[in-house]
Amino acid sequence: MTDIFADLHNHTTASDGDFSPGDLVVRAAGLGIKVLGVTDHDTLDGLKPALDAGKKEGIEVFPGVEISVRFKREFFTGTLHVLTYFSSALLKKSEFVTRFKRLLSQGRGQGLVRARIEKINEIFGPDGKSPLLSRDLAFEDIAAYSDNASRRHFAMALEEKLGISDKKTITRIIGNDSPAYLPSGVELDQVKGFLKTEPVVAVLAHPAAGSFPGEGHYKEVLPPLETVSRLLPEMLDAGVKGLEVYYPGHAPEHMTLLLDWAHKYDLLITGGSDCHDNTNRPLGAAGAGEQEFMRLKQEVLCAEKKSR
Repeated sequence: MTDIFADLHNHTTASDGDFSPGDLVVRAAGLGIKVLGVTDHDTLDGLKPALDAGKKEGIEVFPGVEISVRFKREFFTGTLHVLTYFSSALLKKSEFVTRFKRLLSQGRGQGLVRARIEKINEIFGPDGKSPLLSRDLAFEDIAAYSDNASRRHFAMALEEKLGISDKKTITRIIGNDSPAYLPSGVELDQVKGFLKTEPVVAVLAHPAAGSFPGEGHYKEVLPPLETVSRLLPEMLDAGVKGLEVYYPGHAPEHMTLLLDWAHKYDLLITGGSDCHDNTNRPLGAAGAGEQEFMRLKQEVLCAEKKSR
């Protein structure tokens, strides 16, 4: 059992998690979690089955999407993630769903996958500038894992299909500092337009994970806290209203700093496990308290009410 009230950041097989939406809900109920955030990367596909399972299991499923936001700056080329929560009632409104899917389609998909593969082969293929691959990476290598491919799927393909077991080599090929790196995600201006006009509530995901002092799953691909600090004013201007403070990859001193930011800018405070599997990133590792969750829920319900 866990004493976490609301675990607000988790993934299913709809993006890059190991558990189906139904399985994730069952696991959360078994842990005693009262509220489960289902926030797959750039897709709404797992939400309906998760909500149906939540009714069956007697657990509140809180719907969201983790939107990837793309940056190409002198000081940072890469992606920040924005957890975007909304009322489950909006999933029944086709206009809202269509607009959301249209936004998300700008940030991922086959076009981005093919462009990344081409760049990787250009740099690291057998005939590339810095050969590291025994053969060119193929689109089918990635597509075999998911229609909604993420960096995790690229890493799996490099290890399982091209035989690269060294983690540093994989990071060299697909990390932010790689010459082959093309960031995923939607342009910030597009996200801003959506957040300003749609009944959603946005929270900046794992702001300090890139500065975690130990081994961290996002340490090699997310920017350090100093970079996030430089981008924070733009994120707030775009419509971000909260910070994910409680997170397995946040050191205590970073959580203290993030709480200071939240109080300074009057931001919502959330937390989540970022569950992807049962071993490396399990469910119930972090979350928000009841009072923090109720403040977030109230914002979501107010946004939905204004849109009627």
